Amino acid sequence: MASTASPATGQIDPALVARGIRSRSLRKSLELDGGYLSQSCSSAEILAVLYTRLMRLGPSIAPPMPPPYSGVPGPDNPGHFPGDRYNGPHTPELDRFIFSPTHYSLSLYCVLVEVGRLDAAALDLVEVDGHVMERIGAEHSPGIAVTSGSFGQSLSQAAGIAFARREKGETGHTWIFMSDGELQEGQTWETVASCSFHGIDNLTAIIDVNGQQCDGEMESIMQTEPIVERLEAFGANVLEIDGNDIDALTAIPEARVPGKTLFVVARTNPMCGMPELEPRLPELHYVIFSDPDEKRRFERRLSLLEGAVS
Repeated sequence: MASTASPATGQIDPALVARGIRSRSLRKSLELDGGYLSQSCSSAEILAVLYTRLMRLGPSIAPPMPPPYSGVPGPDNPGHFPGDRYNGPHTPELDRFIFSPTHYSLSLYCVLVEVGRLDAAALDLVEVDGHVMERIGAEHSPGIAVTSGSFGQSLSQAAGIAFARREKGETGHTWIFMSDGELQEGQTWETVASCSFHGIDNLTAIIDVNGQQCDGEMESIMQTEPIVERLEAFGANVLEIDGNDIDALTAIPEARVPGKTLFVVARTNPMCGMPELEPRLPELHYVIFSDPDEKRRFERRLSLLEGAVS
């Protein structure tokens, strides 16, 4: 059965949420003189649709303003605060969300703000020493369930969670959001094979295929294409869509088939909604505002984005 959005978010317009993700990410990046902007541009619709249309989550069980970092989990740290409390309780009928590419964390914080799970003032704490609002988050950061470490590890964790939930008879679905750079990691493909072997059909992986990574264009670093055919060769059920198309994203559950994990190859534009990024091609991974004229162009873009969501 397809998951449905929780009553708290089901009536929120995902297009407005996506614009809000871009505008809040841009504002914070301007304040910090840099940020992961192309990731916000490529993932905005994916995250917006996940939180407003696809995932069935309970209300947040976390404070709107996140607490300071209390240290690593353990018996000597009873106050440890898991970040995925912002996604609600872990109950059998509700969905679970694994957020893998943690350099996208600002985008995640922004969608949590847009859907009312995090206070907007919490964005003022991004990059503040001693706080959980890290630019590259971990399992103590809002919305993040696991510390992914090197890319490629989170899919294994998501598959294990989904497998265990199925064995326990839980009806909730497990979702994971990934980046295409993770397809360059061997552990990712081992997990795809394991998902196929074990028939883990209560797991959906959405891959942001924006064609960019830290050192430049994906295909100039290590070839990953043809992604669809490779995933299918490992036994996966694959859906290829425009990852910036809200209707296509909303229809993802219709592509599920029994006995197979669904991998969504969401091809996205890393400059979507922010054409000022184009002169930086192919160096889009991290934007540093060192040119005053360029910064003014992005400030004008911010005014347009905020006007669109006001």
